[in-house]
Amino acid sequence: MKLPTNFYKPLAIGAPEPYRELPVALERMIHFFPGHNEKVRAKIGEMIPKSDVLLGNLEDAIPADAKEAARKGFIETAKAHDFGQTGLWTRINPLNSPWMLDDVMEIVAEVGNKVDVIMLPKVEGDWDIHYLDQLLAQLEAKHDIKKPILIHAILETAQGVKNVEEIAAASPRMHGMSLGPADLAASRRMKTTRVGGGHPRYGVLEDPHADGSPRAYVQQDLWHYTFAKMVDACVSNNIRPFYGPFGDIQDGEACEQQFRNAFLMGCVGAWSLHPGQIEIAKRVFSPDPAEVIFAKKILAAMPDGTGVAMIDGKMQDDATWKQAKVMVDLAKLVAERDPEMAKAYEF
Repeated sequence: MKLPTNFYKPLAIGAPEPYRELPVALERMIHFFPGHNEKVRAKIGEMIPKSDVLLGNLEDAIPADAKEAARKGFIETAKAHDFGQTGLWTRINPLNSPWMLDDVMEIVAEVGNKVDVIMLPKVEGDWDIHYLDQLLAQLEAKHDIKKPILIHAILETAQGVKNVEEIAAASPRMHGMSLGPADLAASRRMKTTRVGGGHPRYGVLEDPHADGSPRAYVQQDLWHYTFAKMVDACVSNNIRPFYGPFGDIQDGEACEQQFRNAFLMGCVGAWSLHPGQIEIAKRVFSPDPAEVIFAKKILAAMPDGTGVAMIDGKMQDDATWKQAKVMVDLAKLVAERDPEMAKAYEF
């Protein structure tokens, strides 16, 4: 076990100092693009101002014979653009794959000073984070990388969910976590082929009626327990929880509801697998203007966060002050990127 006094020390001589607090960033949506698809990559320039995060995907959905092309394409894309306030991430292949080591070594060597986050799939325990943490430090030192590259873990196995607290606390390099529902469903032997979202046969049936009339049925969320567990692990370690993919590209209404559930539970963003999901995620993970304006009233009435205030007939105290501050801080980030939302928030 690493001593607390060594937790924030670089793991290699010459590597950058780890962050003690995550950099402030707006990350309502992580938009995936396939690194090997030249037609999609050609549109990245116009996607940058529309996206909070752009992620070059090297893993799932990339054919085995296109893995090296995807890596090369991501590196070319990173070199070709100035991403400004838009985050640049990549999802590498899993640790047990034949491509993972080259993914990390080539990307850090070529564009390590541009990449903000590496997303690591199929994380099962803190040992996976420790390995990548050490490797990144060695490569950062070798290639004179100026800022630490963060790690974002995907929970895709039952063992990963079981070890979620240890994963969240594994390294100061931890950025956050996302749920990978398709692989997790397979790992748990769940009886669903859906990628995120609910299932029509997973629900609660109303008690029988005395007159024998039809009983109401309400569909439930397959992922509620797992999301709550992930959110608690992330927030207690000051890292960021994310909703993962919603696979039914055509069902924007259901996608929006799932994203909204995740937002209300504490997630800060979601993946977008199709351009149509970008605006859904940006809309859902931006605070409601009416709630922001009310939150601003709370902060104004209790500048130091102590005491009690009555606002619009509702009692406010230090607990609601903290909730209000979370809301207003997020709204400020949104306002910096979106002039129309800045007007709506009355900044």
